[in-house]
Amino acid sequence: MGHPIVTKKKTPDQLRSARWFAPDDLRSFGHRSRTMQMGYAPEEWKDRPCIAILNTWSDAQPCHMHFKSRVDDVKRGILMAGGLPIELPALSLSESLLKPTTMLYRNLLAMDAEELLRSHPVDGVVLMGGCDKTTPALLLGATSMNIPAIYLPAGPMLRGNWKGKTLGSGSDGWKYWDERRAGKISDKDWLDIEAGIARSYGTCMTMGTASTMTAIAEAIGMTLPGASSIPAADANHIRMASECGRRIVEMVWEDLTPKVIQTRKAFENAIAVAMAMGCSTNAIIHLIAQARRAGQDIGLDDFEIASRKVPVIANVRPSGDAYLMEDFFYAGGLPALMGQIKPHLHLDCITVTGKTLGENIEGAEVHNADVIRSVADPIYKEGALAVLKGNLAPDGCVIKPSACAPRFLKHTGPALVFDDYPSMKKAVDDPNLDVTEDHILILRNAGPQGGPGMPEWGMLPIPTKLVKQGVRDMVRISDARMSGTSYGACILHVSPESYIGGPLALVQNGDRITLDVAARTINLDVSEAELDKRRAAWKQPERRFERGYGWMFTKHIKQANDGCDFDFLETDFGAPIGEPSIY
Repeated sequence: MGHPIVTKKKTPDQLRSARWFAPDDLRSFGHRSRTMQMGYAPEEWKDRPCIAILNTWSDAQPCHMHFKSRVDDVKRGILMAGGLPIELPALSLSESLLKPTTMLYRNLLAMDAEELLRSHPVDGVVLMGGCDKTTPALLLGATSMNIPAIYLPAGPMLRGNWKGKTLGSGSDGWKYWDERRAGKISDKDWLDIEAGIARSYGTCMTMGTASTMTAIAEAIGMTLPGASSIPAADANHIRMASECGRRIVEMVWEDLTPKVIQTRKAFENAIAVAMAMGCSTNAIIHLIAQARRAGQDIGLDDFEIASRKVPVIANVRPSGDAYLMEDFFYAGGLPALMGQIKPHLHLDCITVTGKTLGENIEGAEVHNADVIRSVADPIYKEGALAVLKGNLAPDGCVIKPSACAPRFLKHTGPALVFDDYPSMKKAVDDPNLDVTEDHILILRNAGPQGGPGMPEWGMLPIPTKLVKQGVRDMVRISDARMSGTSYGACILHVSPESYIGGPLALVQNGDRITLDVAARTINLDVSEAELDKRRAAWKQPERRFERGYGWMFTKHIKQANDGCDFDFLETDFGAPIGEPSIY
């Protein structure tokens, strides 16, 4: 039985697509004749929901290689339920191949998604994404458009393998690179690791940003139950794709839109789930942006409240030490994890199934209690992320304490400052670099404007000199992001960023910095008078872009604590956009 809120039924004449196809006029004659030109008979669209499929497949997107065929499974489901599928290619945003960073283009895909849906004769949409930025971008666009939408996550790739060792995306890349720099891995072994770490289509199978964001999509109620953790190569994934197609047709008749699903409580659920998953630090930026598009005011404080209450119970790398997403799925997946944290969830939230979250996860079982722990036996007693504030980050910054060496959770050390990535990269390889493991490495001019696009540079490499001494972690601070597959004592998203004159711009070599994760503070131990003097001498770096999309990005991008959305895309920027004119 559906929830009372979604039993309302639309009639065929109320379908959005009927504006294009139903009128007896010359313009609609053109729409119908051109649809017939593609080989469709009137019976195939008349009185039927037209369903958009936003497909982020591309030849430069390894995570979505299966979408070329998976879209056919979605179409099968739509046709079975009596809808007409319309595949619309959208920007793809491969985390690995796109440069300088996908974050520069997240909002472009969000605009792409919103405008594709607004301008075409479609009644509902299946959103096909998975790689890091594709999930938030598609949801941002679909939420602003607000027609019935369901999210189809790409699913994690198979676990990696090298010489009998299980490899995890990103995390083991970093780990073995340090071993190679220390002279412990041969060129042949390195090539074998390259071949063994990513063995199938699908997203990173560690708890990186991809698995974090698809879990968040499920927790908000925008995917089918359990959909977010099905491995991409598993036949369950094909069946889920077909079910997305069948369900979206019903959602159109029910008029079940993102705004109905995405309540404040739904986003609080997403934050609790993210904490329990050992989520990527990127979750904060994307979730804030998503919530504000849905008209919900979610900010850093909401994450802070949850991080004090919800422990990390998913034993998946990099917060965990052994398991990967495949193991997580077979242990019961997200429904099982949500079952373990029920007291922290609003179980009455409506989801794309038309049922509540509580109904969706009823009866979910944990099949491996080491992979999905109980709240009484967590892998980390607090949530995955902590928000720190102080004179170095007045608007906040983020650390993932569950993935860093405990000795750095309270630390004071001297700053070693780099103004750009190339000079940092060169310095860390200098065998005579004046650095100890107590130093705090700082990279600045790497935020939303300074990067540009806030690249994933925040896991600064440990200087080679220290790596050879056996050092594998030290405190690193930047206004950049880091990959969700990264680990270590990395403090990220320092706001405001240095490029626009935030306090990070004022740090000098040798300044002492104190952080205390338990107290949630981070401070530059320099007097206010000295900082004022430095502020007066500071000069704005040169502009990154003189024209084009980059120029627009620079003009309109918001800071990390506000979700890095464009100001003009936020819901409260102006009146809602009406339906397109058809004359």
